[in-house]
Amino acid sequence: MDVHEYQAKELLASFGVAVPKGAVAFSPDQAVYAATELGGSFWAVKAQIHAGARGKAGGVKLCRTYNEVRDAAKGMLGKRLVTIQTGPEGKPVQRVYVEAADPFERELYLGYVLDRKAERVRVIASTRGGMEIEEIAKTEPEALIQVVVEPAVGLQQFEARELAFKLGLNIKQVAAAVRVIMNAYRAFRDTDCTMLEINPLVVTRDDRVLALDAKMSFDDNALFRRHNVADMHDPSQSDPREAQAAEHNLSYIGLEGEIGCIVNGAGLAMATMDMIKHAGGEPANFLDVGGGASPDRVATAFRLVLSDKNVKAILVNIFAGINRCDWVAQGVIQAAKEVKIDVPLVVRLAGTNVEAGKKILEDSGLDLIAADTLTEAAQKAVAACDAFKKSAA
Repeated sequence: MDVHEYQAKELLASFGVAVPKGAVAFSPDQAVYAATELGGSFWAVKAQIHAGARGKAGGVKLCRTYNEVRDAAKGMLGKRLVTIQTGPEGKPVQRVYVEAADPFERELYLGYVLDRKAERVRVIASTRGGMEIEEIAKTEPEALIQVVVEPAVGLQQFEARELAFKLGLNIKQVAAAVRVIMNAYRAFRDTDCTMLEINPLVVTRDDRVLALDAKMSFDDNALFRRHNVADMHDPSQSDPREAQAAEHNLSYIGLEGEIGCIVNGAGLAMATMDMIKHAGGEPANFLDVGGGASPDRVATAFRLVLSDKNVKAILVNIFAGINRCDWVAQGVIQAAKEVKIDVPLVVRLAGTNVEAGKKILEDSGLDLIAADTLTEAAQKAVAACDAFKKSAA
């Protein structure tokens, strides 16, 4: 789960990380009021979306008057901001963050990531702040300073000091940077974060070290014990289908293909997508209905898949262990009654109660294509998709 910049800064500030003063606004008038409350004569108005590279896309405006603040907020709110990380559809801007734009002398990079291969937290720093970390790694890998944290003891003060000195900070700045590095690590660890990026981390003229921007992602599986983080979820930033799937405990990720997939088990879902690609097609989604897929959940899965107008065929691939093929068959029939299935439907059932499931489908009178193996199912789905497109042309 991702959060907005202002929410990430609220979390970081609660752990003692220094951040500039700011306030969130949902209208141009609120943005002006926030600027007056912050004081000063220089503000940054930032669009709040779950994506980076906002500045290059016009999502960050520097303002010197209240009228400029109002115009900047008005130009962002209610629009869709398209950046290199959002795709062409962009993300809706429903709030802006108004922040005091204090002058600074240096931009640094500081990031924390859960390195699954090393099974450790990796801390990454660089003197090349304000740039994408991928770009830094590609063009100047020597500019990356890294520390792999030993989980038994956590990040140590001496490691934070080494990072600070390697960033070229003076003694006074090092003390401030160490506090930021250590407190940000605590925030990462104690909120079940998987990625924390402070880019840029700035050094001001009076030797303060501030998190000028912040990005945090969290482990969905730990949200049950992080209610303060879970409450920060913004459904408007997600694919509506993914939000609907989450409400029904379905795992759904929309893709750009034309063959909708309804599968039980993440591994089998990935294998199904691979076989569709191998057969010459493109999967329209990843959808795992889970091990206990009741008829209601299967029907919900159909509605989700069919809500994608790009879908030209559906492949149902169920290997029943905990699940039961007769349940899935009943779900297919229920979906056919509730939702108009006007694209070819390929069904492959295997495992528990497979014969009962096949019998239910045979007796239903549904116009579907049966398959016995995954390879056969993928090939039939691709062929049916191609035939449907030709007939519709």
